[in-house]
Amino acid sequence: MSGRRDQHESEHRGRTEPTLGDLGQFDEPPRSTAPHDELPPLNTDPGDWPDTEPARRWRRASALSRHRRRRWLVPVLVLALIGVVGGALIEQNRLRNLLPRTELNDVLSRAQQALAAGHLDGSDGTSARELFQAAVALEPDNDAARNGLHQVGMAEIAQADAALQAGQLDVAAQKAAAARELLGGGSDVDRLDRMIAAKRGSQVQVSTLVDQAQQAYAAGQYGGEHGAGALYRQVLAADPGNAVARHGLDQVGDALAAQAQKALDANDASADAAIEQLAALQPNNAALPGLRAARAQARQQDNAALDTALQQGDEALRAGRIDGPGNDTALAHYKAALALAPDNPQAEAGLGKVAQALTVQANAAIDAGDAAQAGTLLDHAAALAPKSADLAAARARLQGMAHAKPAARPNAAAPAEADVDANAGTPHPALTPQQSAQVASLLQQAEAATQRGDIMLPPGKSAYDLYRNALAIDGDSAVAQHGLQGLPNVVLQLFNRALAGGDLVRAGQMLDNLADLAPGDAAQGVLRQRLAGAWLDQADRQLASGDRAGAAQSLQQARKLAPNHPRVLDLAARLQSGS
Repeated sequence: MSGRRDQHESEHRGRTEPTLGDLGQFDEPPRSTAPHDELPPLNTDPGDWPDTEPARRWRRASALSRHRRRRWLVPVLVLALIGVVGGALIEQNRLRNLLPRTELNDVLSRAQQALAAGHLDGSDGTSARELFQAAVALEPDNDAARNGLHQVGMAEIAQADAALQAGQLDVAAQKAAAARELLGGGSDVDRLDRMIAAKRGSQVQVSTLVDQAQQAYAAGQYGGEHGAGALYRQVLAADPGNAVARHGLDQVGDALAAQAQKALDANDASADAAIEQLAALQPNNAALPGLRAARAQARQQDNAALDTALQQGDEALRAGRIDGPGNDTALAHYKAALALAPDNPQAEAGLGKVAQALTVQANAAIDAGDAAQAGTLLDHAAALAPKSADLAAARARLQGMAHAKPAARPNAAAPAEADVDANAGTPHPALTPQQSAQVASLLQQAEAATQRGDIMLPPGKSAYDLYRNALAIDGDSAVAQHGLQGLPNVVLQLFNRALAGGDLVRAGQMLDNLADLAPGDAAQGVLRQRLAGAWLDQADRQLASGDRAGAAQSLQQARKLAPNHPRVLDLAARLQSGS
């Protein structure tokens, strides 16, 4: 109570009435009354108040005021409690991390060691997978343990790949299954499953190939596309770890080596083929160096004998000893050279020279009217060069001579005149209009075939055949004879054009045509070298680009043309060494 007095108090000092005042201040401590206040002290304890309406209102107001002042304490207490609990948890984790984890660290260390050693799975508790799983059991949220299990899964994939390459399909499948469990699947695991399934499917084919290879080996068929060696290599391509195929391939290599040595001992030309087959099948075969050395020595001896035979053949040809009985003729010497070196270009050219010489003698016999001698000579020439253009022209002349019958001898008084007619021959009987038209058509077709480059093929429609057909009707046709004998020059032009354009197959065909049409032409040796060089250039490009199969085929073409070319030997060595 402030002790203030009513403003009317001064007017009525003799009367004092009590007032209730501010009920909201009743909960405050009673204020001391001023010394000069003469009013009796007011009792503020609600419990002491009489149960009147003002007292009840005061008590309600006081309770409401206290409730409002204390309501804010509840959220403050809740926040304080949360803070205390959170701090306790953080502190607990911090303290737990500070505690030594000897057992967990030991398990993780042993797990990493097992992973590094490749000991991924097992059942004795020492594998990487088991140890990492034990670490997870000790501490489920440990990142090192979970990452370790992932690493084990990836390592299982790597080991599965290695097992697959080695042909260990069961091991690969087991590793792939473990990886699927650890990684929960994935593209790598799916890829492994597909490859394993494909390998299992090919095992039936592999078994069939092994049976076929064994049968070929038993039959002595070692080389070639369907030989035992090729079949065993197919097996190894499908199943690199196949022990049966590897052993079989070794057996084939030993058999080829023995075959090559036997051929070398007998001075048989088949030794080269056996050595080449062995080199293609087993480039690292231990017998190859010795076989090649022996073959090189034998080749030197053969080359010396070959050179001698070729030289003797040329000398006999110049001396006119073309053919006939005995071993000192050009034909005998060239045949001896071919026996030493089959398909030798110089020896084959020598036979062509013999055929040319015989054809020249046949033409001389025709000029002399000796049809029988001409026929014999042409038959001998045809055995050596059946498609010679000069030979065909001489045949036509001989046929014309046969058609020209000597004039009837009315009496025996004029034998000289009859002899002249017989030797010189009489002109062909005049051609009928139908024959003339047929010859003209054949000549026109032959010219068109020459322009197209159809020199020797197709049969019956080639320039060669059309000119011969024309001569069969009219052996004296100068156009047909000149056209036939001019074919070698046309072929030479076509060869140069094909070679310049890089069409080596076409160039080879023209070279073969030239060998048929003009056997013994010395220029063909140069042409062979040019074409061989082009094939070797192509082989070099193919080898540089990684096309080893194409390079091998080009090398084979070059070897046929020039077997002793230095680049042939060099490229063959590079192919075999893999460089």
